[in-house]
Amino acid sequence: MSVKPTLKNIKYENYKIGDSAFHAKTVTEADVIIFAGISGDFNPIHVNDEFAKTQQFGKRVVHGCFSSALISAALGVKLFGPGALYISQKVDFRKPVYIGDTLTAVATVKEKFTKKEGKLKFLKVETNVYNQDDVLVTEGEALILIM
Repeated sequence: MSVKPTLKNIKYENYKIGDSAFHAKTVTEADVIIFAGISGDFNPIHVNDEFAKTQQFGKRVVHGCFSSALISAALGVKLFGPGALYISQKVDFRKPVYIGDTLTAVATVKEKFTKKEGKLKFLKVETNVYNQDDVLVTEGEALILIM
């Protein structure tokens, strides 16, 4: 697995299938509250201990989009940087995430292709997030346009 340097202009030709990078973060109480404020998602399963105790998991669950937001750092700062545009993201939330979990978003180049007679250059990237026990919590695929 090769890891590209951070925040350098990139060239499509320099990327290979299998190139990978990661971004890790331990989820805090403050992260969940700030994320709720930013997103506007104050569902009590995320922000209310008493309510969450009565639900399936017995405690608060971190917003699914919090884990997928870490993918953006793995792509935009660690794997790519200037010259790359994050076009799309498909994501499935596989397992719950809790306050105190350490999440690692891993982005791996899976496919290179062009359109418009080679003028548009794309990378298809596998985007997975794992918890501290190496359990897949978020699974996805991103499309990156190299400008």
